[in-house]
Amino acid sequence: MPSPFPGMNPYLEQEETWHDFHQRFCPAAAEVISHQVRPNYYVKLEEHVYIHELSMDERVLLGRPDIGITAPGSVASIKSGGTLEAPVYGSVGPTVDIMRESFLEIRDREDRQLVTVLELLSPANKKPGPDREQYVAKRRQYLHSSVNFVEIDLLRRWPRLPLEGLPDCDYCAVVSRVEERPRIGIWPVRLKDRLPEIPIPLREPHPDAKLDLQNLLHRIYDAAGYADYIYSGKPSPPLHPADAEWAEGVLQASR
Repeated sequence: MPSPFPGMNPYLEQEETWHDFHQRFCPAAAEVISHQVRPNYYVKLEEHVYIHELSMDERVLLGRPDIGITAPGSVASIKSGGTLEAPVYGSVGPTVDIMRESFLEIRDREDRQLVTVLELLSPANKKPGPDREQYVAKRRQYLHSSVNFVEIDLLRRWPRLPLEGLPDCDYCAVVSRVEERPRIGIWPVRLKDRLPEIPIPLREPHPDAKLDLQNLLHRIYDAAGYADYIYSGKPSPPLHPADAEWAEGVLQASR
């Protein structure tokens, strides 16, 4: 069953849903692109790794066993004088939070060189802070390299990443071709618009691959069974009142 919305489904932007959608999007996109670029190129799933040190309040004490309690099979015992012959084991939660987020690389089969990078933005990329700064620095490197760069933003929340010439919109996709820089192709999208089919640049003389974002969203929505659970609350971030009324009408018509 496809998503009931004609374009982006705003209920997918909820934080408890988005990470799952993001992790499904990248391998699904890789499969679609791979069929078009073989045998000259191959598509790889790669990961950004964000490491956050937790505050003392966030470090969870998982076990503080009583001195008189031992786990099944433990040989620990206490002598008559009260001395513990063997330790009792507990554990303390991790002091860091490690977050992994996927992106795609397209590489030339012959020389293994990186040709194109595709990113689907996540909250970590957009929230002001060190993760955003880290991503923006990496993005800048791509835009000053010999690598094509594709970036898809399907999140209304948080400030847009730096991009001159972007019109007012709810979502967008950008394609930066090496030979066209500093010009960048922009696909601005409103909530009620169909998501576009975007080109995925390769090397000359090979034609672009195509990625139909709307068809891909429908495919992921159906495979993940999102219809069973994402509509229990409201879209997050909230929609403008007129858009919220429209979205409710879309859902009612689909039931």
